[in-house]
Amino acid sequence: MASPHEQFWTHESYAFVGRSDAKPFPQLSYEEARKQGRKVFAVDPSAQTILGDKTYPDLESLPEKVEAVVLEVPKEETASWVERAADAGVEHVWIHMGRDTPDALTVAKERGVEALTGRCAVMYVKQGFSLHSIHRWAVKLGGKY
Repeated sequence: MASPHEQFWTHESYAFVGRSDAKPFPQLSYEEARKQGRKVFAVDPSAQTILGDKTYPDLESLPEKVEAVVLEVPKEETASWVERAADAGVEHVWIHMGRDTPDALTVAKERGVEALTGRCAVMYVKQGFSLHSIHRWAVKLGGKY
């Protein structure tokens, strides 16, 4: 049976949210999901493009609703972005490792958003051999995948 972290990557469309002027955009997971043919949108209020793709300043500006959101924003912004995702009708949010806060998790619970935390998104979305696959193997071996 697939873990919730694996199931997260079965959706059709994703928004990847970052703020490049404060922290690097989640390019690796964005690029991998794009390579796999998933519909992806870059949300970054501080950048015009990511990997040549147009960015959007917020979830409300997207041309269509997405099924899931990957958040890799400054930690103090995480709860606000979880709330914005809930306002946009998104029920599945991946909060990148080290970006979750008690407030963000409370917002998710109160708003009915499944929030995944504590893991690097790239470890799950990227297939094949890479540094992330070694991490994936170690986590599987430890029974925590």
